[in-house]
Amino acid sequence: MVQTGNSLLKQPSFAKYWMGRILTSTSFQMLSVAIGWQMYDITHDAFSLGLVGLAQFIPMVMLTLVVGQAADHFDRRRIVFLCQLIEGAVAGLLLYGNFAGWIDREKILLAAAIIGACRAFEGPTSSALLPQLVSKSILAQAISLSTMAGQTAQILGPTLGGVLFSFGPNFVYSTAAVALFASSLLTYLIRIEQPPVRKAEPINLRSMLMGLEYVYKHPVILGTISLDLFAVLLGGATALLPIFAQDILQVGPWGLGLMRTAPAVGALIVSIFLAYFPLQKAVGLKLFGALAVFGVATMLFAVSTNLIVSLFALLLIGGSDVISVVIRSSLVQLQTPDEMRGRVNAVNSLFIGTSNQLGEFESGTLAGFLGPVPAAFIGGIGTVIIAGLWMYLFPSIRKIKSLSET
Repeated sequence: MVQTGNSLLKQPSFAKYWMGRILTSTSFQMLSVAIGWQMYDITHDAFSLGLVGLAQFIPMVMLTLVVGQAADHFDRRRIVFLCQLIEGAVAGLLLYGNFAGWIDREKILLAAAIIGACRAFEGPTSSALLPQLVSKSILAQAISLSTMAGQTAQILGPTLGGVLFSFGPNFVYSTAAVALFASSLLTYLIRIEQPPVRKAEPINLRSMLMGLEYVYKHPVILGTISLDLFAVLLGGATALLPIFAQDILQVGPWGLGLMRTAPAVGALIVSIFLAYFPLQKAVGLKLFGALAVFGVATMLFAVSTNLIVSLFALLLIGGSDVISVVIRSSLVQLQTPDEMRGRVNAVNSLFIGTSNQLGEFESGTLAGFLGPVPAAFIGGIGTVIIAGLWMYLFPSIRKIKSLSET
């Protein structure tokens, strides 16, 4: 019997995991708003603002191999718990620093780096933890609900952070600290019925590199992860939203806010639908179909001169991306043995993070040479081409009928 989203949320361990994810992700979005705003308020320097993002990105790249190794050798629940606890402590220190008056550029960058390091550990470990909480038959639905939690945070977090910051940064830091400590408590209370059996293997460079080796040797996982890298790399039109809002659609800041929210709303709607009506047939073809829709929607957004049409295209971009995310995440989890999930998820997180960062760079660079409309349109065409090419290069993905049979 297929379980619905409601029945999944009635399972105590998954419910704690799900609520903890909402609290943690919302807090991270709130902190990103507050830290970025306060950095610019202190320095009035765009370069310093850019360093905040760099301080969060560098730990993810540098710690990838260590993160995967830790997730496969130690209790994943405890790793996530400690990360959330440290993030809450950082928010608390920022709160205290504002009261004491010693917050400056360097301390904000240090806080951003610590949060980035914690997120580097928390993301892959949390992903590897999820299959230990639900059975394989309902993993795709669990991933849909988890994705829904993330999209909800992306909608609520920046808005809540902005509203609270209007009263002062301390309101953001205190709220985030409380939410993160609550999240860590929920994670601590998670109980895993059947703890995984860890293989006795040494912790060394060879063991760390096994995640990369495993990905390379398994076509479904290699194709799935690389598909995300290249599709997102080419389809990063959302990085150009400020240009479209100001110069093409001429809708101002309020329109930009709607456009930034639209992909998350589309993703939220589709993730809720998938939680109740999971994908059952021709999953491989649906993956490539979702990517094709993503590409076509990106092209529609590129040529649109009407805000309603642009919002519709962005809704499609967010919705189709979630279908792709759920299928790809499920395939990675189901095709990977538990003792390797931490390392494989760390590689996957690195690819996702890199594709997002490089995708924004690619879109901005191409827009600088050709203009925003051609850049976004070419990116959409590139995504469609990648979907077709990967169908040919990785027939094992195309032939997958059902996630439950993986």
